Amino acid sequence: MANETIPYKIYLEESEMPRYWYNVRADMKNKPAPLINPATHEPMSASDLAPVFCDELIAQELDNDTREYPIPQEILGFYKMYRPSPLVRAYCLEEKLQTPAKIYYKFEGNNTSGSHKLNSAIAQAYYAKKQGLKGVTTETGAGQWGTALSMACAYLGLDCKVYMVKVSYEQKPFRREVMRTYGASVTPSPSDTTSIGRKILAEHPGTTGSLGCAISEAVEVATSTPGYRYVLGSVLNQVLLHQSVIGLETKIALDKYGIKPDIIIGCAGGGSNLGGLISPFMGEKLRGEADYRIIAVEPASCPSFTRGVFAYDFCDTGMVCPLAKMYTLGADYIPAPNHAGGLRYHGMSPVLSQLYHDGYMEATSVPQTKVFEAAEFFARSEGILPAPESSHAIRVAIDEALKCKETGEEKTIVFGLSGTGYFDLVAYQKFNDGLMDDYIPTDEELQESFSKLPKVD
Repeated sequence: MANETIPYKIYLEESEMPRYWYNVRADMKNKPAPLINPATHEPMSASDLAPVFCDELIAQELDNDTREYPIPQEILGFYKMYRPSPLVRAYCLEEKLQTPAKIYYKFEGNNTSGSHKLNSAIAQAYYAKKQGLKGVTTETGAGQWGTALSMACAYLGLDCKVYMVKVSYEQKPFRREVMRTYGASVTPSPSDTTSIGRKILAEHPGTTGSLGCAISEAVEVATSTPGYRYVLGSVLNQVLLHQSVIGLETKIALDKYGIKPDIIIGCAGGGSNLGGLISPFMGEKLRGEADYRIIAVEPASCPSFTRGVFAYDFCDTGMVCPLAKMYTLGADYIPAPNHAGGLRYHGMSPVLSQLYHDGYMEATSVPQTKVFEAAEFFARSEGILPAPESSHAIRVAIDEALKCKETGEEKTIVFGLSGTGYFDLVAYQKFNDGLMDDYIPTDEELQESFSKLPKVD
């Protein structure tokens, strides 16, 4: 069953770990549009962003030209606790599917936070500590980012305040308790503890929340509390920079065995996992050195790429953050309370949005029952219970492998398994009990949200 020359799991030696983060913007001909001030419609400067973000992170956010950022030794030391992560040949999945395709997945769930989020959490916490701050605030959807940040803050002795999307707060109490165990305070969002939260609750009574709501509350607390800054687990340029360690390791492992992927697939919510996985491959594509088919997979309930518009929009529901040019469903759009978890965000990374707009990648959306069918099939084949977010990529990887079965093509497929689903058992229970449905927004709902987009010249 296993190829003698390619092991089930390709592990890199510690000496082979990347020593730098790769900034894909340096190779983009069309750079992502700048963040702009919603009041003046002028590009945000470093001084404009200083009350919200850490100084070094601002420099990374605004830097479109530096290709490689050396990873500080302190962060490399932390990474060594759980990196390099394995690249796994899915021999059992291939056999179950009876496909000629070769399937690999980069497994980022082999740390206590259960996902890839720790790669950026430790970097952002490190720069906050280096700046002499007391603590940080953030939002979290399914809880992976909040868990990762609480771990990083505990390691470095920083306070951590987390605003967790209310539907996930209620569905995933154990994820919440992991955060509290690491010392974080966790508040369901929207809450009555902030002025923005109270406003959202008044306008949307009984709302189950969204990442956009939680971002607004976290930013308000950060900007009104001395010694605190806001950190974000996805969307921003700096986060994709840190997460590039995923793709760099993947490429080093593939190159080690002379493997060139045909298709690279990642789930897409705000863009951290997808952007991290594809970054070095996209760099080759941008430089004309190689070509790959890159597929972003998003939930049909929150289809930013596939049904959104490419426009300037607020990154948060409270409309206090800068405007970003991205594929968006509108900052006022609150997705249905389904189990897409961390993919329930109204917009998409400006970097990925620009790349998608320029035709360097494609996107598709999938309904959640199809996602959980794939998740169960994968679990029964490969022995890992995947996170709902990761299972979006699994769904399309399986579909592509089945196409190869039909055509007889021996394509090589790589996808990102961004985390485990052991805190998502409420979702699995609903699927197994036949209680899961597929909510898909109507065109009328989306048009109503688009009509509220800010007017930017």
